[in-house]
Amino acid sequence: MVQGSMLLIYALVAIIALIVLIARFKMNPFITLLVVSFVLAVSAGMPMTTIVKSFETGVGNTLGHIALVIALGTMLGKMMAESGGAERIARTLIDWFGEKNVHWAMVTIGLIVGLPVFFEVGFVLLIPIAFNVARRTNTSMVLVGISMVAGLSVVHGLIPPHPAALLAVTAYHADIGKTILYALIVGIPTALLAGPVFAKQISKFVKLDGENPMMKQFAQEKERDLPSFGVTLGTILLPVVLMLLGSWADVFFANGTLGNNILKLIGNSVMALLIATLVSFWTLGLARGFNRDTILKFSNECLAPTATITLVVGAGGGFGRILMDSGVSKVVVDMATSAHISPLLLGWMVAVLIRLATGSATVAMTTACGIVAPIAAAAGAHAELMVLTTGAGSLIFSHVNDGGFWLVKEYFNMTVPQTLKTWSVCETIISVVALLLTLALSTVVA
Repeated sequence: MVQGSMLLIYALVAIIALIVLIARFKMNPFITLLVVSFVLAVSAGMPMTTIVKSFETGVGNTLGHIALVIALGTMLGKMMAESGGAERIARTLIDWFGEKNVHWAMVTIGLIVGLPVFFEVGFVLLIPIAFNVARRTNTSMVLVGISMVAGLSVVHGLIPPHPAALLAVTAYHADIGKTILYALIVGIPTALLAGPVFAKQISKFVKLDGENPMMKQFAQEKERDLPSFGVTLGTILLPVVLMLLGSWADVFFANGTLGNNILKLIGNSVMALLIATLVSFWTLGLARGFNRDTILKFSNECLAPTATITLVVGAGGGFGRILMDSGVSKVVVDMATSAHISPLLLGWMVAVLIRLATGSATVAMTTACGIVAPIAAAAGAHAELMVLTTGAGSLIFSHVNDGGFWLVKEYFNMTVPQTLKTWSVCETIISVVALLLTLALSTVVA
């Protein structure tokens, strides 16, 4: 197999080829990801008999979670849209913040709802609200949507009890209370800068043309009687509460007991979304006057627009796996660990390199923690701040090998260049600002 710098060059060429083929030549993203992945694997010298298996493993690992999350979240979102629940939340937020400040409302709810859930879960839960806010206020989806995903992304990488952040807390043996406090100090201003402040500026330059088919599905035009704000918010926050309970199961019950096992079961993201979707069939369905046939129709028809998204996200996972199995991840890790720098910066750099190579923030964080934790412990680095810098690095520059990139692109109905200018830059701002604020904080708390 190809080794060293040539492997990195091949990987860089593959990523550039993906961007050019999809953005310039308008090739189908799913097919392009397959072709480029296989060409990269052959060029890197992977055994011919393992290439397809490697890609399939990446697709399976990605869709094993994401496909279920997208399906259940889309059903829940459809019930919110058809019942008027998303409209109710949109109106309430507009009343509270004012039409000129809806982007501040979206980053706020992104921070709250995103706390215990993976990015994809929070995204599919909140996208109907973003659509309705954008439609009601005649505001750019770039302004509303980027503000929302900034809040979700910050908690994904920085703030426990989010699962990814909790993994880093465990790896570095950090105090979770202090980590949450420091993460809020760093995360809130980071989200505001990367969300509303950045979105306000970039929305002046990135204009979305054409009708968004996903917005048309979720955003309702007709005036009707709407469910209460409390019922709607309770329904959408139900999976959040269940996942929060699951993440803290060991606090309430001893590990291995029946109560502990039940909380962990209902706290699983798929199970929590399933329970919430079933509850929504009552609170936003039967209780709103819809019959069972209508609810069945809603739950069936909402899945069709997600097919392309699901396939592209899965192919992105396959491409990421090829990058890992071809040795790209090992090369970037070796390069980072050979540099003798501050553990805080090292944690950020290792996570950055793995994120760019694999596309997964969670993979970047968990892998970087495993590499850097012994080095940080030996150097006496501040464990809680190590969590923050590693998390910050795991968020940098989402691009074509990241499932989140394709979620944002497809749901927002953006082109690849537009997604790079908005979402990818937003992620980079989060990563760099969070690093700088954490380094500044280290001068106070160290």
